[in-house]
Amino acid sequence: MVGFDLPGYVKVPYAISRIRGVGVNLAMALSKQLGIDPSLRLGEVEDEKLESLERVLRDKKHASLPLWFKNRRSDVLESEDMHLIGSDLLMGVRGDVELLKRIKCWRGVRHSLGLKVRGQRTRVTGRFGRSVGVSKGKLKQAAAAAPAAQGSQQGA
Repeated sequence: MVGFDLPGYVKVPYAISRIRGVGVNLAMALSKQLGIDPSLRLGEVEDEKLESLERVLRDKKHASLPLWFKNRRSDVLESEDMHLIGSDLLMGVRGDVELLKRIKCWRGVRHSLGLKVRGQRTRVTGRFGRSVGVSKGKLKQAAAAAPAAQGSQQGA
């Protein structure tokens, strides 16, 4: 369905929500709107209803959905409210980030530098590079050497 393989043993809203860009609430609203019982498994639904569900999911405008359900309001390029799913959603987000980088706004600069964008602190977390681990053998050697060093200091 819509380019995704969905399991037939999962209930309809939860199966539909496995599509990127479709949450459980949207899946529940769509199934109720199309007259599909949410307690049914996806494999138990009739083919006509599955085709209508796929048609609704492919429609980017979703005229029947309220505005607050849509994930792309006032699109920069098309100036319309849309709901994107799957690879369209990924490409839209990637395009937004590229636009921010191109116009060199604050968020775009942070994205281009690979830093945190939303105001998080960066002094301790979000460091670059790999952490340096300590092997257990070195810890045991250091622990064994510590009492010997203390004993020699007490005798002096």
